[in-house]
Amino acid sequence: MVVSTKASALEQKLATLRQLMSRATPAQRSDYQYRLDVSWIYHDAAIEGIVYEPSELRAALHESVASDNSLIPVYDEIRNAKASIELARELAKAPKLEITMDTIRQMYLALSPSEAESGGPKFRKDMPLHRQYFHEISQPDKIAQGMKQVVQWIGAQEVRPGVHLVRYASKAHYKFLQVFPYNKHSGRIARLIMNTILLHGGYPPVILHATDRQGYYDALRQGSERVSIVVRSALTNDLNSTIRFFSRLLGLPDTLP
Repeated sequence: MVVSTKASALEQKLATLRQLMSRATPAQRSDYQYRLDVSWIYHDAAIEGIVYEPSELRAALHESVASDNSLIPVYDEIRNAKASIELARELAKAPKLEITMDTIRQMYLALSPSEAESGGPKFRKDMPLHRQYFHEISQPDKIAQGMKQVVQWIGAQEVRPGVHLVRYASKAHYKFLQVFPYNKHSGRIARLIMNTILLHGGYPPVILHATDRQGYYDALRQGSERVSIVVRSALTNDLNSTIRFFSRLLGLPDTLP
């Protein structure tokens, strides 16, 4: 397989990060994961147009009791987002990763656990006029078939050889968003699928920052190749910032591969 220069650069950065993390103490790695989770939750919500205050994130993740009852739904949302991240990490530990309809249901219910009582997620029945995403999505009567095709594509072995993992994960996320099966959480689940694939392959998660929001939406209208570029750029930036974080933490020169 011919590996592109861009793919090789990512592999070099990943190898550098792994080496730095191996030198960090357990407490330092734990602190990094907490910071990562806060960033992941904050920016993933911001992509959906929801902005959490730093104080809300800290309180929710430290299991504080809301002094104001109006904050309870916010705390619950943040904790559900954290639960979905933990689910992605757990799924990624499997020797063979399988993204099935049951996997997608688990992701949805991690984000909305109360819906388990009513039978779990239901495919949307309409074409929402007011929504965050403005790319073309499946008609309601095409969703079931579209989801079947997405799951089959993700699991098909023939799509993997010769395709870089980042591109594969990005396209899986793109295909899911083309169907957009649910009125809520479709975007978050698409990114969870992408990051579960990346984590399983030894990569860190891609965090699409709030400042990338419009570029991300535009890319979804332009096609999977453009989305792949946006995702790869975000991953590169994430790797660079994490390498710098651990380099400073360990008192090492701030140099990037």
